[in-house]
Amino acid sequence: MSLLIAALAWLTDPSHWGGDGGIWARLFEHLLVTAGVVAVAVAVAVPVGALIGHTGRGAFLVPFSVGAARSLPTLGLVTLAALWLGIGLGGPVVALLVLAVPPMLAAAHAGVASADRTTVDAARAIGLTEWQVFTRVELPHATGLLVEGLRSTVLQVVATATLAAWTADAGLGRFLFAGLKTRDWAQMIGGALLVVALALVLDLLVLGAGRLLLPGDPQPAPAPATRIGPEEQ
Repeated sequence: MSLLIAALAWLTDPSHWGGDGGIWARLFEHLLVTAGVVAVAVAVAVPVGALIGHTGRGAFLVPFSVGAARSLPTLGLVTLAALWLGIGLGGPVVALLVLAVPPMLAAAHAGVASADRTTVDAARAIGLTEWQVFTRVELPHATGLLVEGLRSTVLQVVATATLAAWTADAGLGRFLFAGLKTRDWAQMIGGALLVVALALVLDLLVLGAGRLLLPGDPQPAPAPATRIGPEEQ
């Protein structure tokens, strides 16, 4: 409890928020890395996953990529990428992309592939082109799973982006590594709380955006009242 109180005191100290190495600057860096990685992951994974879901070709690549990403040691991946690309943000960004693409790939594939085949065949039967079938039938059906995949990807990237401070002086992870090195547990726990808070806020934003994109489920009409005759009383 004393460590938590110390962390809260560290967070509420105005001197820790300003400057090039303050909380606001580190928060902006963390958001910048997260937004860049998620944007690239979406741009790469969604078209590929949707194409695989539409055609059915290469479907074996989806579970393989997801399983491979889950089995990779994150810190080891960041270290290898840093050895390859050098000190800086390049290594962490590459490692984050390797981890961020598979969830979006799986979501896009599952969303498109799970579209009702009867509806898809009916759309083709009335003369819709493959592009029209994809954009008017399959892609709208996939929106819900795409939102869930985006939530998963954002949470994973926000949490893992703390490792960017391992090879680059950037992001909220800097507080964790600096606190660990100097045994400043208040700073370390405060940095962790910032990461958790950022993850929760971004998750709520993605969830809210998803609800705006998805139409609400219609409420079922109430059952008509049944009159009870004398013989039923």
